[in-house]
Amino acid sequence: MANTPNRPKILIAEPVPEIAINKLQERGEVTVAGRGNLNTEEKLINALHDKDAFLSMLSNRVTRSVLTKSKQLKIVANYAVGYNNIDTSAAAELGIRVANTPDVLTDATADLAIGLMIAAARKFPAAESYLRDGQFTGWEPLGFRGTELSQSVTGIIGMGRIGQAFAKRAGSFGTRIIYHNRNRVSRKTEEKLNAVYEPDLEKLLARADILSLHCPLTDETHHLLNRKRLALMQKHAIIVNTARGAVIEEKALADALVSKKIAGAGLDVYENEPSVHPGLLEAPNCILLPHIGSATFYARKKMAELAANAIIGVLQNRDKSEIPNLIV
Repeated sequence: MANTPNRPKILIAEPVPEIAINKLQERGEVTVAGRGNLNTEEKLINALHDKDAFLSMLSNRVTRSVLTKSKQLKIVANYAVGYNNIDTSAAAELGIRVANTPDVLTDATADLAIGLMIAAARKFPAAESYLRDGQFTGWEPLGFRGTELSQSVTGIIGMGRIGQAFAKRAGSFGTRIIYHNRNRVSRKTEEKLNAVYEPDLEKLLARADILSLHCPLTDETHHLLNRKRLALMQKHAIIVNTARGAVIEEKALADALVSKKIAGAGLDVYENEPSVHPGLLEAPNCILLPHIGSATFYARKKMAELAANAIIGVLQNRDKSEIPNLIV
């Protein structure tokens, strides 16, 4: 009787929708770690030493050291569209595949960005607190005046899938769209979104009543919105960030909010997650969400499917062309 081949060992960093766990259990031995248990390099190295595949979270720092010491590892599938937590250069050198979950969280993240934009522009948090504190005694002609979207200019930094989805939604409110991107999108896309390209980032910052960030985190975009650039913005400006926290210099943003050099911000991501800069916690008209951009039932399920399918494809030695969400 032939020996049964060893089943591949698959590690899932944290609990995910069951569809991924079930799919992977059909192909190998699956271990699901507890929430936050693998957020240090040492713990990750210990957990991956005998694993063939890893379904990772953004909070898992998959460094060169982790990859080098994971002798059996064939793939890291990141449960996110971004992958700045993974040393992709090291993975490529070591022949380890890397995958992400693009497309399926585009609409969910764009929806959230719109919600943050409206909430900050119309001062929802302060108005709600005012009512809950028993200060609402009737309609006030000068109370809680904010930015009217149809009379505004919205600047977008990053015109990829999520940036375009945000532009489509924002444009439906009548706001004028200008954007800055590493590469200009097609004229057809510009016409479809009624968006105007601004190659000069600083000119865009000076014009925007609302600024929404949708760029990836790279060496070039780290602290892209720093103290100097924040000073270029109008005092009534609103900033929305659903991209990556380190795109903004958080201390400078907190100072600008407290000194009223800008009017408000809506943030779903932070430079040192899960820590939030204490200045932001105290800043006025600053809406802070716990990184829930993709937190819809549909998006999280589809993300789980994509990550699981990439793992299965690599473990089955399928051609790279058959696994469209591979990065490396």
